[in-house]
Amino acid sequence: MTLVTPMNLRTALFVLAFAGTLPLAAHGQGHEHGAARLDLALEGRLLSLQLEAPLEALLGFERAPRNDAERRLVDVAVARLKASDRLFMPDAAGACALRRVELTSPVLKLGAGAGGAHGKPAGAGHADLDAIIEFDCKDPTKLSFIEVALFEAFPKMQRIDVQVATDKGQSRRSLKRPANRITLPSQRQ
Repeated sequence: MTLVTPMNLRTALFVLAFAGTLPLAAHGQGHEHGAARLDLALEGRLLSLQLEAPLEALLGFERAPRNDAERRLVDVAVARLKASDRLFMPDAAGACALRRVELTSPVLKLGAGAGGAHGKPAGAGHADLDAIIEFDCKDPTKLSFIEVALFEAFPKMQRIDVQVATDKGQSRRSLKRPANRITLPSQRQ
């Protein structure tokens, strides 16, 4: 089994965009309130998702929490993201199980890169939260879609720009409320 590391996922999606397979324009070129970015790759049994969302879309503010109410909002958002199998539900036919969730946000002091390795350092004006989510799929050839519950979990989120890369093809689309399904290129062999 070949594993897709977070760096390989980014590299693969960049190569696809650079090669013209997936347009790079408007994807990853800045910070837009209410809009998140989701890169998805399926390689072998590993389904990898990389989410980048402005804190405003998750919390309603883009800074460190200033009071108990804001700290509770952060705790709820982090708990929801850590339970990513409730936010991203792969087609049951693929028999996928959540394997790993890694959250990074310097402003919220999450992740190893909290000093600024991922995202923008505190005080940069706009702040994001990045998530790496991995599922192990026992039968990836039967995986045909992923249901996304981000709009329900985070009401300020209005759009998700999605890039998909599998060995069966690539695609790009935007999910806008109330759409919640990402269809994968046919995995059947």
